Amino acid sequence: MTKQLFVGSVPVGGGAPVSIQSMCNTKTDDVAATVAQIHALEAAGCEIVRVAIPDQAAAEAVDQIKEQIRIPLIADIHFNYKYALECAARGIDAIRINPGNIGGEENVRAVADACRARNIPIRIGVNGGSLEKELRAKYGGVTAEALVESAMGHVRLLNQFDFDDICISVKCSDVPLTIAAYRLLAERTDYPLHLGVTEAGTPSMGMVKSAMGIGGLLCMGIGDTIRVTLTADPVEEIYAAHKILRAAGLRKEGVDLIACPTCGRTRIDLIPLAEEVERRLANCRKNISVAVMGCAVNGPGEAAAADIGIAGGKGEGLIFRKGEILYKVSEDRLLDALMEEIEKL
Repeated sequence: MTKQLFVGSVPVGGGAPVSIQSMCNTKTDDVAATVAQIHALEAAGCEIVRVAIPDQAAAEAVDQIKEQIRIPLIADIHFNYKYALECAARGIDAIRINPGNIGGEENVRAVADACRARNIPIRIGVNGGSLEKELRAKYGGVTAEALVESAMGHVRLLNQFDFDDICISVKCSDVPLTIAAYRLLAERTDYPLHLGVTEAGTPSMGMVKSAMGIGGLLCMGIGDTIRVTLTADPVEEIYAAHKILRAAGLRKEGVDLIACPTCGRTRIDLIPLAEEVERRLANCRKNISVAVMGCAVNGPGEAAAADIGIAGGKGEGLIFRKGEILYKVSEDRLLDALMEEIEKL
C-alpha cells in the first residue's frame, strides 16, 4: 500500500478511493472563466483540479479562485520557483513541479520549506517528452528505466531538504511504455502515484489509450489518482475517468449501460437509441445497470441481471426488470418509458 497524503481535504494513497483530476484550459488570471470551468468540472464529478501558472498574474489569481470553489486546487509550475512560493502563500492545495528544473538547490529548498510549513504536497511530474537529455543518452532514448530514474532523482532532491509529502507521475503518450514505467516505479517506491497517458489525443483515440493505460494499471492495483488527458472540453475527461473507474470495478456510483452490438435480428433503430440513453444518464449517480438490447434473443435473457432494460422488436419493445417483462410499448415510447422506470428506481 502506498503512503497517504492530502490534497486539500482529498486523501490520495494509503487505500483511499482513486480520485479523479482534470486541468483547466482557461487563462488562470481570467478568474471568472477559470472558476466557471472548475464549477462545470466539479458538477461532472471532478475531485481535484489543476491550473497552469505560467506567470506572476496567474500566481496572483490563486487566492481569488480558491475563494470561489470547493474542490482542491493544484498549481502547475515550470522553471520559476517564485511562482510556487506565491501560490503557496495564497493558499494552493498542492503543487506540480519538477524540482530539477527550477534552478539551484537554494530554490528547491525554498519551495520545500514553503510547502512543508503549509502542509502542501508536491507532485513530481515526469513526462517522456521532457526527459532530461543525459538520461536519454544514458538509456538510448525514453525508456521505463529512464523515466523512473528521473522521478527518483527528483524525489531525492526534495528528501535532501526534509520534504517527503510527495506524489509521482511518469507519463508518456506511448501506452506500453507508460505501463512499464509505472510498474517499475510501483516496485521501487511507496509514494502515491498519479496515473495518466499524456497527450492521448482526441476523444476517439484518447479514450482507448487512457482506458488501456490507466485502466490496465488500476486492474494491477497500481495508481492512487488519475487524469484522463483529452484534446477536448475538460469535462469530457471527467466522464471518461468515471467510466474507466467503473470498468475497473473501483467506482459503483453511476449507471452501467449494457447495450448489444446489433445484428441482423434487430428491427428497431437501436444505435441512436442507446446513444440517447447514455446521453441522458451521463450525470445520473444511481448505482444501477441499464440494458438497451436489440431483440428478444439479447433481451430479458442475456440481460437478466440488469436493474431495468428494454428489448426491441418490430416497431415495439419490451420493458423488463431483472429479466422479468413488465410491459410492451411502441417504439416511439421506448425511450420515455425506460426513463420513467429509471426514475422509479
